[in-house]
Formats: sequence, C-alpha cells, structure tokens
Amino acid sequence: MTQEAQPILELQQISKRFGAVQALTAVDFEVYSNEVVGLVGDNGAGKSTLIKVIAGTYKPDNGRYLFAGKEVTVNSPKEANRLGIETVYQDLALCDNLDVVANLYLGREPVADRFPTWLQPLREVAMEQWASDALTTLHVRIPSVRTRVAALSGGQRQSVAVARAAMWNSKVVLLDEPTAALGVEQTQQVKELIRRLRDQGLGVVVISHNLVDVFAVCDRIIVLRLGRRVATFETKSSNAEQVVGAITGAVFGQAHVG
Repeated sequence: MTQEAQPILELQQISKRFGAVQALTAVDFEVYSNEVVGLVGDNGAGKSTLIKVIAGTYKPDNGRYLFAGKEVTVNSPKEANRLGIETVYQDLALCDNLDVVANLYLGREPVADRFPTWLQPLREVAMEQWASDALTTLHVRIPSVRTRVAALSGGQRQSVAVARAAMWNSKVVLLDEPTAALGVEQTQQVKELIRRLRDQGLGVVVISHNLVDVFAVCDRIIVLRLGRRVATFETKSSNAEQVVGAITGAVFGQAHVG
C-alpha cells in the first residue's frame, strides 16, 4: 500500500457527548485511498459513535471533519453520500422480498426522462445490465441479479450490501462487522471483496471484534478505548497480543500510541 500525503477522510479532535456520557474525547481518525483501516475496541469504546459521526448520523460537539483535504460539514447521511461516503451496517438494510437489482438501486432508481415526472418508468433493462457489470467487476458470485435476496446465503447478502455501497462513485466505504455470523467460506468471500475495494482505490474502514479477520484484510489498526484513540498499529509489524493489550489497557509489546 502506498499512502498519499493527504487522507481521503480525516477527523480531527472529534468529541461527542450524550447527556452525562462522554462517548468520544478529542479523537483523531484518518483513512487513505487504497487502504483498509481496522477500527477496534471493546464494547463502549466509541466505535459506533465515531462511525455514525463519519456517516452523518451524529453531529459532533467539537472537532473538524475533512474530506479530500477540505473541511466540510456533514449533517446527514445524504450529505455523507454526496461526498462519496457509504456505510454498510450490520443489519445490511436489504429488502428480502426484492431481487438483487432492486436492492442495489433502492432509492436511487434511474428513470426514463421522456415522460412527465409522475409517469416516468424505471429503466429496468439498463439497471439489470449496470447491476450485473458492478457485481462482475467486484467478482461477486450470485445465481442471478434477478434472484431475491431472501434466497441468498449470508455471504452473498453481505457481498450485495457491500457492492451497493461501492456502486455510487464511492470514495470511502464503512463496514460494520462485515464477517459476523458468516461461515468460513462466506467470510473468505467477503474478505476478498474488501481487498478488491481497496485495490480499486477506495478507502475502507472495517469495524470488527474479530482480530483474525482484521489482521487478514487491514493495513492499519486504530484502537479506541473509553472514547479515546489510544493506539495505532501497522498490521505487518504487529500482532494480536499487542492489539488486545491496547484494547484492554494492558501493556504487551510496543505500540505506536496516538
């Protein structure tokens, strides 16, 4: 991985409080294009809050939000989407009764513009072709783009959700526990998909409790503990024991504390 001088996404000194609970305290975070960053920490460490700040669900109390080197204000998920930031939450937000094409375009369906707005039909043939091309590019293997999501395996469902996030000129994709509850083969498929997103130039953030998977796909690991960023590791020169030590507050080996 070759990092650019400037992160595609950077948060500086982000703090967020919910009543008496200080969820984040002066947290810095960055991800570069062509990079997979693992975000890890125990329950209550602040991972979900930080991701929701990035995704535009929460507005931070303090701090700066920079995208492609420019300070921006992100007050909603739609504003994050317009920047090129997409989030795949653990529940995937797929509609089981719809086919893969409909799920990939849900809420973003292209229409034929030769009709009045209220009569505009969906461009079904084009949608099917574009969906097929997108899945082929990412090497997502499913029976057909017209298969209902309910008939897909867990790994295929996860792959469809990730592909949907990557379709819209995305620059950063946030993945919340992408391998949770998947079997060995399905987990491998999802990990390969994450690597392909990186190889296509995206910045990818993986939130996971599974350190085996984190070490398998991530270039760097950022550790949160009690709402603070406490350590950063390069995966090639670190081990799980060091990361666990940072997560729990114990000291194992050497970490770059940041």
